[in-house]
Amino acid sequence: MFNDFKLESSRPAYLQIRDYLKEAILGGIYQAGVRLPATRELAAVLKVSRNTVIQAYQYLEEDGFIYTVKGQGAFVAAVACKKPQTARLRLDWTKLVSDYARKATALDIEKKELKWKKGMISFKSIAPDPGLFEVDEFKRAWLDRMALEGAKLLNYGYAQGYRPLLDYLTGYMKNKGVDPAGKDLLITNGFTEGLHLVLAAITRPGDRVICENPTHNTAIKIMKLAGLEICGITVHEDGLDLAELESALKSQTVACGFLIPSYHNPTGLVLSAERRQEVVRLFTRYATPLIEDGFNEELRYSGAHLAPLMAFAGPDNHLIYLGSFSKILFPGLRLGWVMGDRELISYLESIKRSYNIHCSFPDQAAFYEYLQSGGFERYLRKARKVYKERHRVAAQLARQYIPARKVWGEGGLHIFIELEPDLNARELLARCYQRGVVFMPGDIFYTDGTGQNTFRLGISRVTPEEMAQGFQIIGAVIRELQGCSA
Repeated sequence: MFNDFKLESSRPAYLQIRDYLKEAILGGIYQAGVRLPATRELAAVLKVSRNTVIQAYQYLEEDGFIYTVKGQGAFVAAVACKKPQTARLRLDWTKLVSDYARKATALDIEKKELKWKKGMISFKSIAPDPGLFEVDEFKRAWLDRMALEGAKLLNYGYAQGYRPLLDYLTGYMKNKGVDPAGKDLLITNGFTEGLHLVLAAITRPGDRVICENPTHNTAIKIMKLAGLEICGITVHEDGLDLAELESALKSQTVACGFLIPSYHNPTGLVLSAERRQEVVRLFTRYATPLIEDGFNEELRYSGAHLAPLMAFAGPDNHLIYLGSFSKILFPGLRLGWVMGDRELISYLESIKRSYNIHCSFPDQAAFYEYLQSGGFERYLRKARKVYKERHRVAAQLARQYIPARKVWGEGGLHIFIELEPDLNARELLARCYQRGVVFMPGDIFYTDGTGQNTFRLGISRVTPEEMAQGFQIIGAVIRELQGCSA
């Protein structure tokens, strides 16, 4: 006994001893009534202080694993423990899981797509570059807020969210041009929970939903899991096909729309002010709710401010805005928000309360402190400069090295490549993967199974040197494929 016990420097020794003894008791190695080694004896064996062993025994007694008899020592309590035995029951979970679980697994690209391996150049990610994060500023914000509110933040909070953060985001949206009258907000675990909540509130399985084609793969997954029928509207170089959109709204019952007007994922296009106005007019005319994904809105590199679709709707209440800083800043916090009509937000609050009660209050409070201190504005100025240059270089290198039909993208953290129709991006990916380059195939973004000749290149976490090297490899493989198909 204790021959395999090794102390780790990263954790208190008394907790390691406690856990080791717990495992031995639960595993049946120490039976009920067995006397444990004396504290002085065990301390000598483990080469720790006697007080360390005393502390370990105290915790074990408080947890009900041992009891002490004065003058006799510590004894193992009669705890319910596992006995080593041969497995008698093996459920076949492949037959027992629900259709929802099967569908979620089938749509889970993390399990299906090629994974990055050490040493590869990866263009898969469109997450922000952690090297730009102002960690010390956020640490200071965390400590300042904890010093101010302390234990209050560590108790249960409110489903709607941390009130100072809600107020900040209301002002933030107002500064974008949104009229907050009659509207409210709900804090969510990122964009994904926000879309789940909204669709749970306003759609039923079998309902028809309009979105761009292509569009955000995660949105497609969430809509399919909700049992919705997806109607994809073609995206051209100048944006959404408005005639196609009106035809879809006019000819059939539509539960809602879902659009990404800024730095659209995956094409990187920005919908013009004129088209934004026309899109809102059409959804207003046909009295249809419209969900707006504020994806990467903050990364506008040039030109005049473009207000969200919600701003174009004015006092009308059919626009629902999904916001998140995750693609710009601190995605690990998983904080987003939904802004919409006050009555709708009240319903969403109740649904969220049934899901997970509320988002982490310490995270919300620390993030609020960072935002209101001006840290976000300072970070954004720096990030815009870096990402603007990175996008400029990526677009230039893509046109230089990748023989493409079109390079899409006006900014943001990615570019989208359209090859000639006879080329298959998955075949390209398979060959590039063998040469140490990985990216996202474009077909996962399409609602109708098309897009086999497209792929997305995330550029937020690669250097210009890696871009040049990776794009040259992609270009060389494309030329090989073109030679094969000639």
